[in-house]
Amino acid sequence: VQLVESGGGSVQAGGSLRLSCAASKYTASFRCMAWFRQAPGKEREGVATIDSYGRTRHADSVKGRVTISKANSENTLYLQMNSLKPEDTAMYYCAADSLYWCRGWTTPFQYWGQGTQVTVS
Repeated sequence: VQLVESGGGSVQAGGSLRLSCAASKYTASFRCMAWFRQAPGKEREGVATIDSYGRTRHADSVKGRVTISKANSENTLYLQMNSLKPEDTAMYYCAADSLYWCRGWTTPFQYWGQGTQVTVS
C-alpha cells in the first residue's frame, strides 16, 4: 500500500492550504486514517483522524481551523487548513490502518506516506 501526500507549500499567516493523500488501496477499506505533523526538533503530533464511518477527531491545537475528510471514490484523504499560523509549520504525514479502529494518536498505523512540507510565515 502506498500513500502519497501533496498540496504542501509556503503560505503567509492567515492563509489556507489543502493537503491530499492519494492511496493505492480503496480508502473505504481502512478502518482509520489520519494526519500527523512533525516540526524540526519536535516530536510528531497527531492532527486529525477519520474512521471508515466518517467520524473525525481533531487536535485541540487545530480545532476550528482544520478539517479532515476523505473521498472514497477518489481514494484520497484530505486536510483543509485555514487561518494558518507560523506554528503550523511542519512536515505533514498521512497514515492509514486496516486492522484497528481509530484510537486517537496511539493507533498503530500500518501505512505512512513520505510527507509534504507546510511552511507558514
